[in-house]
Amino acid sequence: MNEVLQKFQNLGIIPVVVINDAKDAAPLAKALCNGGLPVAEVTFRTAAAEEAIKEMLKACPDMFVGAGTVLTTEQVDRAVAAGCKFIVSPGLNPKIVKYCIEKNIPITPGTSSPSDIEQAIELGLEAVKFFPAEQSGGIDKIKAMAGPYTNMKFMPTGGVNASNLKNYLDFPKILACGGSWMVKSDLIANGEFDKIEALTREAVNTMLGFELKHVGVNTASEAEAVEVAEAFEKMFGFTKKVGGSSVFAGTAIEAMKSPYLGKNGHIAIGTNYINRAVYHLGLRGFEFDETTAKRDDKGNLKAIYIKGEFGGFAVHLVQK
Repeated sequence: MNEVLQKFQNLGIIPVVVINDAKDAAPLAKALCNGGLPVAEVTFRTAAAEEAIKEMLKACPDMFVGAGTVLTTEQVDRAVAAGCKFIVSPGLNPKIVKYCIEKNIPITPGTSSPSDIEQAIELGLEAVKFFPAEQSGGIDKIKAMAGPYTNMKFMPTGGVNASNLKNYLDFPKILACGGSWMVKSDLIANGEFDKIEALTREAVNTMLGFELKHVGVNTASEAEAVEVAEAFEKMFGFTKKVGGSSVFAGTAIEAMKSPYLGKNGHIAIGTNYINRAVYHLGLRGFEFDETTAKRDDKGNLKAIYIKGEFGGFAVHLVQK
C-alpha cells in the first residue's frame, strides 16, 4: 500500500469540504486540525477552490490536502500547483487516471459497479472511491462486490455520517470514509468554526470508540491478588477468574500477581480500531512503548501501552 493510501487508512475519516469564499479556508483548516483531522478533500466545484487550498496550506503547512470533484487534466494541474497531495474524482475517467499516474499523482476515482472496479484494476489502482455510497447500495453493496476483487480497497463517500460510519469502517476493505457532516456548507458560511472543531473531534472519538475496559491493581503476591478479586466478588458479584499473571474480578478489575507498569497499576481503554487510535493519539502528542505491544498470530496489534503514568497509573489500549 502506498504512503497516501496508508495515511487515508490511519486517518479513517476524510472531510469533504466545499469552500465558496477563500477567506474561510484558513479558519476551516485550523478547526479541522484542532479537532483531530488534519486532512481535507477540497472539491473543485467552486471558483474559490484553488485559492482555498493555498490558504489552507499557508495556515496549516503540514495538513494533508487534496482536491475532489476533479474532472479535467487542467484541474489536476491547478490542484497540484496549489499544493494538493492527492486527487479524487466522482467517476472513473481513464484519461484523468492515466494522466495522474503518468505524473505520479495519487488519484482515487469514483466507482459504483464491478465494471468500474475492473477498469481501476486494469489501470493499476489499489483503491477506489465508492460514490455515492448510500445511494448506490452502501456497505452491503461494497461487501457483495468486494469478493472477487481481493486486493481492492474502497473509500465510500456520499451519505456517510456519524451513525453509519462504524458500519463501513468495520469492513477490512474500507480504507477510510469521506464525509461532510462535520463541515457542512452552512457552518462554513456562517463562520461557525468552533462548532466545526467540536464536530470534528466528536467524529474522531466516535470512530475510535474509546471506553474503559478494566482497571489493573498492582499487588505484591498471588495471594494478595486473589484476596482483592474475592473482595470485589463478595461486594459486587464480580466472578473471580485466576489467570497466568493476574486474577480478574468480572471484567472490570484485574489484580496483578506482582507489580507491573504504573505505580498503582494500569487502566485499559478499549477502542474500535487500535491502529487508528495509535495514529490519532500520536497526533495529540502521546507516544507508545513498542516493547509492550501484544499481537495475535497474524501480527495484528491487540494491545499497547502509552508512555508515562497518569495519576500513578499506566494506560494501555486494547482492541475491542
